[in-house]
Parts: sequence; structure tokens; C-alpha cells
Amino acid sequence: MTGFLLPDRIKHLFPQLLCHSTPDHQRNSVIHLMDKKRISLLYFSILIVLPPAHSAAAFDYKDALSKSLLYLEAQRSGHLPYNQRTPWRHHSGLTDGLQQGVDLVGGYYDAGDHVKFGLPMAFTVTMLSWSAVEYGEEIAAAGEYQHALEAIKWGTDYFIKAHTQPDVFWAEVGDGATDHYCWQRPEDMTTPRQAYKIEAGRPGSDLAGETAAAMAAASIVFRRWNPHYSHVLLHHAQQLFEFGDRHRGKYDGSVEVVKNYYASVSGYMDELLWAALWLHRATGKREYLDYVVENADAFGGINWAMSEFSWDVKYAGLQVLAAKLLFLEEEAIPDTHQLVLKQYRAKAEHYICSCLNKNNSTNLLRTPGGLLYVRPWNNMQYVSTAAFLLTVYSDYLTAATEKQIHCESGKARPRDLAALAKAQADYMLGSNPNGMSYMVGFGQRYPTRVHHRGASIVSYKESMGFVGCTQGYDEWYSRRSPNPNVIHGALVGGPGLRDEFVDERGNYMQTEACTYNTAPMVGLFARLHWLHGKDMPSIEEARSIPDGSKPTRLIKRISSSKSSLTGRYQI
Repeated sequence: MTGFLLPDRIKHLFPQLLCHSTPDHQRNSVIHLMDKKRISLLYFSILIVLPPAHSAAAFDYKDALSKSLLYLEAQRSGHLPYNQRTPWRHHSGLTDGLQQGVDLVGGYYDAGDHVKFGLPMAFTVTMLSWSAVEYGEEIAAAGEYQHALEAIKWGTDYFIKAHTQPDVFWAEVGDGATDHYCWQRPEDMTTPRQAYKIEAGRPGSDLAGETAAAMAAASIVFRRWNPHYSHVLLHHAQQLFEFGDRHRGKYDGSVEVVKNYYASVSGYMDELLWAALWLHRATGKREYLDYVVENADAFGGINWAMSEFSWDVKYAGLQVLAAKLLFLEEEAIPDTHQLVLKQYRAKAEHYICSCLNKNNSTNLLRTPGGLLYVRPWNNMQYVSTAAFLLTVYSDYLTAATEKQIHCESGKARPRDLAALAKAQADYMLGSNPNGMSYMVGFGQRYPTRVHHRGASIVSYKESMGFVGCTQGYDEWYSRRSPNPNVIHGALVGGPGLRDEFVDERGNYMQTEACTYNTAPMVGLFARLHWLHGKDMPSIEEARSIPDGSKPTRLIKRISSSKSSLTGRYQI
């Protein structure tokens, strides 16, 4: 386990850990902001990217952002809206929750199957919301703000439905065992749609905490343009946090069918700290910051030095959020709290330094082509979260008094973090030894046999003939030809440790895409487009965002020159 510094009493838990698996196999894993006008864009203009032995290219980050949000539409469950942009998808899962007498129609399928798993869905929405909180103006400048809001709201609307009582949350619809027996389009599903819940006597603090974080973060995004909806989200977030904290326990102990797919190996303490930090950011209430400080040691917030940030393991993310408070709100924080937040910052910077290859023996691995590498199963999920954290931390550092961090083998400045984040994004988009984009539909060469049921079978709208459970395996799964439907924007699991990649439908470790691979890249692609894009919009184009969804304060001027950007949106 590269980069883990764990207390001895829990080390025995971790040798068995795997990364996210595919729908057909086990899915275990290990474990307002500052005034943005203060952020200097200068350091980004001198980014130094050290490419491997292949040529770097200038990428269309706006297109990558657009396709990322388009991918999320392909993953929608439920009644699809009139403006659905994925032509080969149709309504599905329309009886979800019916057996239990609750409406659970909607939400997202996590990957290439049709189970609605609550924990990764919530993490997806948290990261989409964090992207919009940090980089809302950049998303808007790219003309994608409305689509980002819709992507977030598709998830939060479902969470509101699933939170039927203060101490009840519906954790999952469908189960992996029966779902993975079939290879069908979502429109043809014949598998059982049993729903599973957590409640007072069957707790799930990790799931409740992550969903609370998602709804709290989303409440910040919606606060300006839809105050009522923002208030509803915040109310649910506070109730879910209280539920998770009062009735503690791992959700996979209550919903055992999830153990083989999204087991909560890291436990629930990271999610409770994570939720409290987002609630503090959403409300400004001291009680949530007190919670983060008082439980810092007992919950591992200042003990666990991590080498990953994922749907299961939130420590690196919450440590970055805690460090942000110290950087940008230090004067308002009591001295006793500052001491603890400094310990959070130290762990955040351990993660950052590990990514930068400046932590001596606890660095993250890299492929020969320069891709950060955690493990073989869907490695791209760890790359996308790392790239996002590197980007936001570089921004926090730029706005802070001390504009550098001290790693074991040297100092690092904001431009170093930003350069590595950009290098990871560029690798994803094609600057790699294979000359392949790992985002489907982006560029000239990308995976065409994605491990995805809906994409691999002829569109329901083109051929409404029923595709049976095993018929899909016989007639579609085993085909050597490319998928009939291009799932634009899907970020697949990606190459192995030696940059090797096999584009086969059965190679689920590398060719399956997941929503939480993509969500962090929404913010990063928007940021990169803002800084490096060649077609920045005029103010008139920026104003084309619908009145009900635009940020309240538009930038004063958006120049088409990437070296003369002035003014910012503020969400």
C-alpha cells in the first residue's frame, strides 16, 4: 500500500484491499472561498510540464468539459427529460422503489451496469458540486454552467426522494449478483429492483455522511439562483449528518448485498469529518468546525497520511478542505483550532508531496509515460481526484501568505502542483505513449469497446426489439466490433503500470468508465480551458446562460486573449 501511514491497530485491515472493480466483479477500494480576484493567473502562464518520450499536444479543454457532462446524461436512470442529449438512451428504472412503496425513480447508474449504488453516486455529486463551487465562473465561461447544474440536480433530486424520514435513507436499488448475470440495455431490464435502506437500527454513517456532504456542497452551488432549493438541500444535509453521527456504523454491515461491490473499507469516520467540513462551509456554523477539531484524532483526520482520494477514502479531500480554512480564514479561527488545522494541513501536504514525487519512500507510483498510479483496477479514478486536489491546492496556496509547501525532498510552489495536474489531464486526453485518449469520443483515437451495457447494444430507439438477459451476452458482449453507441465523455479505467492498454469489452479493469472518474475533471477541464483555451467567450456569450441559473455577478470582461483575463464570476 504505497504511501499509507496507518496506526498499527488497523494495519491488518488493509492487505486485502483492491481498487474499484467493474460491475461484474468485486468493487472494494481502500482505503465563501477567498475573493478570487486575488488569485494571480501569472503562475499558470509559466507552467512547465515535463512530458514523457512522446509529444505533448494542445488540447481542447472546453470540448473535454462538454463531453464530461454529456457522459453523465448517458448514466441517468428514470424519466429522461425532453432536452436529453444522449440520443441512444431512453427511460429506465421506472418502477424503482415500487415494491417498498417509495418513489426511487431517478439518480445515476454508476458505471456499465444498472445498480444504483448510493455511496459512489453521492461522491460523484459531491465532486461535481465542489467543481462548481471552486470553478463556477470557469464552467460558465465555457458555456457549460447550466449543464453542470443539471448534472448536480439530477443526483440531489434523487437523494431528496431517497431520504424519506430523518433517520431513513435508501442506499441501493438493485443488486450486483442478479444485475451482473444479465447483459441488457437499461430500457430492457428484467432483473429484480429490490431497494435497500439504512435506518436507526441498521446504520450507515459513511453513506449518510457522504450524502450529507453532497447535499451541503450542492446547497452552496444553488444558493444564489434557487434559494429555496438550496435551503431544502441544506436541511436534508443537516438531518443526514445528525442521523449518521447519532447512529454510527458502516453501511455495508446493514446493506450486506453491497459488500462485494462498494464495501466501505475505510469505515465511516472520514465521511463524518468530510460532511462536517462541507456543512461548515455551507452554513458558517461554528459547531461543525468544532466537530472537525474535536474528532480530528479519534476519527483519523490528523493521523492518516493518504496516497489516494476516492469514493471510499475521503481523508485527503477533507484534509485539503481543512487546510483551506487555515490558509484563507485564519484570523477568524481560534488559536486552539488553528493548532489542529495545522495538523490537517500537514496530512494534506503529505498527499500533495506524494503526488509530486517529493516524499522519498512514500511517493505515488508513476507509469513510464508519467501517469500517477495507485492500482490496476480503474486507476483513472485516483488520477482524476489527484489532479483536482492538486489544482485547488495550488489555488489555495496562491492566495495564502506562504506560497509554498515543504516536502521531504524539497519545496513545491503552486505552479508545480498546477503543472502536474495539467500533465495528468493531458495524459488522459492523448499525451501518452499510446497516443490514445482515454476519454471516449475525444480526439481521433479512443476506446471503442467500452465495458458498458447500454453502449454495447444497439440503441433502444433504433431497435425496440427486446434484448433478453443472456441474449445480450450471446449477441453483443462477445462481439469484436466497436460498440454501436459512442458514450461520449466516459473516462475509462485506463492503462496499467507500464502504460499498456487493451481495448476489449471484457477487459473491465481498463475499459469500464465510472461517474466518479469524470466528476472531478469537470472543475479541472473548466480551469484549464479558462487558462489555456484559444476560444474564450465574449461577455455576450457568457450571458447566454439562462437567467435562472447564471451566477449573480458576471465577470467584467472576458478577453479572448488567454494572457489578459480580468474579472471573475463569484458563485
